[in-house]
Amino acid sequence: MNNDSSGWHAFEGGTTLDQPGSESGVTIADEEHSSGARITLERGSRVAPFAITCGLYGWFFHTCYFSTEEEARQSFVEMKAELEHIISLLADSASDPANVKHAVLDAISKFVDRFPT
Repeated sequence: MNNDSSGWHAFEGGTTLDQPGSESGVTIADEEHSSGARITLERGSRVAPFAITCGLYGWFFHTCYFSTEEEARQSFVEMKAELEHIISLLADSASDPANVKHAVLDAISKFVDRFPT
């Protein structure tokens, strides 16, 4: 699930894989974006068979639960793409900072709506 060309890389060089995650499951995917986002997929969380935790440092943190690995892995890919979109909004240095903040907060709200807990 790693794609260095998009800014994503294995969190801590992959040392978190097969380790306990924040949802008390076993970490099966853990990636960080060079612009300050992280997404983690766990198997056997305390709430559901699969959990994804993700966030954008300094902006938000979100957790979703899934019944199947297929659904979780598909959502992992989709959530990464949405996180990249939010990162791109933050990188818009040509816009008024107030407009950027509004656009980022709106995108975060849509992210949470699209990927409910």
